Amino acid sequence: MTAVTASTVFQARIEQLRQTKSAHTDEKVRRRGFFDIDDHGWIPWDEPIAFTAEPNHPQGGCYGARCVGENLRRWLQVCPVYIHPDSALAGAWVPGPPGLGGWRPEDRPTHLQERQEKYNIIYTGIGGMNHCGPDMRLGLEVGWGGLLRQLRHWRGVNRPMDTSFYDGEEALVLGMQEWIGRHVAHARNLAAVETDSARRVNWLAIAAMNEWLIDGAPRTLREACQFLAWFQSIDRMWGGGGALGQLDELLRPFYEADLAAGRLSHDDEVVWCVASLFFNDTHYSQIGGPAPADGHDVTSPVSFLILEAMHRLRIPVNIAVRVHDQLNPELLRRSVEYLFEDGTGVCYSLSRGLDEGYARNGVPLSVARMRAKVGCNWTALPGIEYCLQDVTRMCLVAPFLHAFREVAASAEPSMDLLWQHYTHHLGVAVDTIKEGFDWHMRHHASNSPEVVLNLFMHGPIERGLDMSAGGVDIYRLTCDGVGLATVADSFAAIEQRVVRERRLSWQELAGHLESNFAGADGVRLMLRSVPRFGGGDAPADVWARRVGALYCDLMRNTPTRDGYPVLPGLFSHGIVGQLGRALGATPNGRRAAEPISHSANPDPGFVADGGSAPTAKSNAVAAVQPRWGNSAPLQLDLDSQLSREIGGIEAVEALITGHEELGGTLININVIAKEQILEAHADPSKYPDLVVRVTGYSAYFKTLSPQYRQQIVDRLLAEA
Repeated sequence: MTAVTASTVFQARIEQLRQTKSAHTDEKVRRRGFFDIDDHGWIPWDEPIAFTAEPNHPQGGCYGARCVGENLRRWLQVCPVYIHPDSALAGAWVPGPPGLGGWRPEDRPTHLQERQEKYNIIYTGIGGMNHCGPDMRLGLEVGWGGLLRQLRHWRGVNRPMDTSFYDGEEALVLGMQEWIGRHVAHARNLAAVETDSARRVNWLAIAAMNEWLIDGAPRTLREACQFLAWFQSIDRMWGGGGALGQLDELLRPFYEADLAAGRLSHDDEVVWCVASLFFNDTHYSQIGGPAPADGHDVTSPVSFLILEAMHRLRIPVNIAVRVHDQLNPELLRRSVEYLFEDGTGVCYSLSRGLDEGYARNGVPLSVARMRAKVGCNWTALPGIEYCLQDVTRMCLVAPFLHAFREVAASAEPSMDLLWQHYTHHLGVAVDTIKEGFDWHMRHHASNSPEVVLNLFMHGPIERGLDMSAGGVDIYRLTCDGVGLATVADSFAAIEQRVVRERRLSWQELAGHLESNFAGADGVRLMLRSVPRFGGGDAPADVWARRVGALYCDLMRNTPTRDGYPVLPGLFSHGIVGQLGRALGATPNGRRAAEPISHSANPDPGFVADGGSAPTAKSNAVAAVQPRWGNSAPLQLDLDSQLSREIGGIEAVEALITGHEELGGTLININVIAKEQILEAHADPSKYPDLVVRVTGYSAYFKTLSPQYRQQIVDRLLAEA
């Protein structure tokens, strides 16, 4: 496919969106300080919003489907109306609504708190919301009016004694229709006073489009983007959702219909519409990939247009290219070209490891291929799977420290005994996570129901059940392990320095850890100099595989007591600093309170000469994949000049396809000059538009706290 040529008018509009986004981001940082999470698309709003939640609990909370849905409708009745003058779409969102959600005091799992604190389980998964994959076709095919009619139809069929589910869902849809209607009036008012003829035409087009969408299903690509934007807004406002779907396939039928009807003047109009959707929010979606039935590649012209919109807009956008052995090579090439040009870009979701791993759960490969990459590190079956992805973290380091202290104090410490104690403590921590999952599944629907995603899943409307309480057909929960390299390198350091070389006794090492290596920096450096995970043949690599396999077996081999299987992954998001602050020093030479290791990656500088060869890192991460369909990402932060010297685009393409062949699951890449990242770290204002892939998500570098920025700097310097 030939490159898309920008037309002046559409590119000018996209540039205005980019400038507004950057200004909004500056204002967010000014008001709230740094934010170390996904770059959400909410807009700063100056005027007070007259809203007070109407509670249904004696202590003032708002819980359950009816109360939540009715309060969301009330919120949407006062929520701001916003239309950017250069956007193809109406609407945006502001944080809120205040006072909704959470859990009743009587339902909170206080009985698990002691064990959670002992094992540094900060992200328990309990109360996690929105982290499943919707099937957006359900809304695109019928619109908000169709969803409302379905709710009323199934209410009549089921005739439930407790109508709270349908009451809440109906209230939400009615609220959305009213909110859209307010934007129609706003667009017409703007058109009435607009002096620029092109903008007046745009205001009127937005008004007419949204007047139809109050009740009707989308008919054009622009209307489809507008429907998705409304979904993104309410999905973020209620519970911080972020999953969208296979975006190129969602939009392709509308694109083809527009072409056949002669409604498209130029492909740049499509790029503008998609860029406007990205301006609305950074929801996660994927392009390319295998068709479920036979594995043929689904790349289409729309895939390229989505990629082009991301490239031209140059703001944080969370798109994945789904890599498989039949992927259109031009889509891969174009994405890597833009990666070099922009410094970051798409991530790469790898089908072999994901699909074959998920099929091990006893599902056909055709079903496994349906899973779309719709989250920071995760995939989900659209509309039929409750997976609670990316909200539960297992700290692998805390159980190790408990085990080490016990063994060091024993009469006959040994590596075998250390492994036995680690197995015990990790098992207790895993059981704590699983007990929490059961608690969540029993209570979530009556506290913070999934009132938005219920509309876009197969089953909740028909059954009158929340998706967390029997509304869908497939329940496979997930948990991500954090700190693998820290534990593996610690095992290796003990084995070499204490057991083999006898430079330290177990008790001496325990003393150094207790004192945080006070006055013993030589000891600390001696421990750090042991060959580390990532070298390929080092004992630490053996330990990494052994620790990873233990964690995966404990998590996956037995379900929770209530029967829910749990799929293990290895992913840290950006919480390695937060987890590390609660931990003492570790035998790999890490000081107390320092960050632990990132996702499934070796620690920066794991190669003795100071570099960290991307191929070695790829091999190391591939070797510890959990292989159950959950991910263990490979994070690459490459110096742009060095990347060109070692082969440039072709080398990075080969690394991507090679990691996929090894069974990898996800690759996140930055290609940035080390001088630029150092200058931006020292003074973010020098590079106000610098976008980086932090882990599985993209963000403006200027929005990250110095501690978060340091993680990226350390990775880049090590790999330079």
